[in-house]
Amino acid sequence: MPSMTAPLITSARLPLPQRPQPHERDGRQGQPGDGRPHPHTARAAEIGPRGVGAIYANQDGRFEVLALVTNPVQAARLLRRASARWAVIVRDTLRPDGQPFVVGSVWTNEDYLIRPARTVYAPAA
Repeated sequence: MPSMTAPLITSARLPLPQRPQPHERDGRQGQPGDGRPHPHTARAAEIGPRGVGAIYANQDGRFEVLALVTNPVQAARLLRRASARWAVIVRDTLRPDGQPFVVGSVWTNEDYLIRPARTVYAPAA
């Protein structure tokens, strides 16, 4: 039995519209380097004002920064995750037996600085 539908004519079809070009890179374009325009700025924004000697607080407690590790290999080893780019070694000052531990959380608007970091090495008073 012959088909009752009309045969498709492919030449009469209009082409599908193209998506507009995005205003930012989305992975389709070639990118020089790792694609991050300002890696040092992004890292500094994630670490925030947590330099050695700084004391900051958040909902988890109040912490003194003992060391800042910016070497990605060492940070990944300390945090036990491959994607770490930096790590901060802190001590909880609200606990009398507070032991140093490593954090990799970014600085957020819920963190606030109590004492800024030391700019010149001097023994803690």
